[in-house]
Amino acid sequence: MPSERPVKAVITDWGGVLTSPLADAVAAWLAADRIDAERYKDVMRAWVKQAYDGAGTNPIHGLEDGSLSVAEFERLLAAELVTVDGGPVEAAGLIARMFGAFTPVEPMYDALRAARAAGTRTALLSNSWGNEYPRDLFAELFDAVVISAEVGMRKPDERIFRHALDLLGLDAAECVFIDDIEHNIRAAEALGIRGIHHTRPDTTIAELRGLGLLP
Repeated sequence: MPSERPVKAVITDWGGVLTSPLADAVAAWLAADRIDAERYKDVMRAWVKQAYDGAGTNPIHGLEDGSLSVAEFERLLAAELVTVDGGPVEAAGLIARMFGAFTPVEPMYDALRAARAAGTRTALLSNSWGNEYPRDLFAELFDAVVISAEVGMRKPDERIFRHALDLLGLDAAECVFIDDIEHNIRAAEALGIRGIHHTRPDTTIAELRGLGLLP
């Protein structure tokens, strides 16, 4: 279990924490592109399980650690999908369309700004899917940025957490990690980082406040 040392840094995921839920964006994309939703769920359920259970590599693993190009991932996923009419799904631009409905969660951005203004260090730790990030905001939000495809590592690999800690210059027990995927939280906690499993902005902000990071 993490120690009770004071928290000096907040490390946060991006998609699903600083953005609206991934499920909402995916639902909007499936409807707009008229993709068979059940087929999509079957494919992604199998790919996600394999990507997180340690049983070799698959397209999600490759996309996240940068060993598979965005274009190739789009081709592989599109080949597995069909429209509601049984037709093909366009591969080009698939990821941009998938994440097109992402919107920023301003209360979480405000919480990061407030914590940083009070002296807490902040870091982004995100498994990239080749999606666009609001990089123009990074300088004001983060002391360190770790994007999986850019460093060749992905959560829940302990190496990417250690990389973030090294950039912050802090020990695991001095950091708290926010993510909407519980598997990633467990991986962080195994290293001694405190974990906050994000489900709603208000509960996450309350936990940050309980750690003395927000007024």
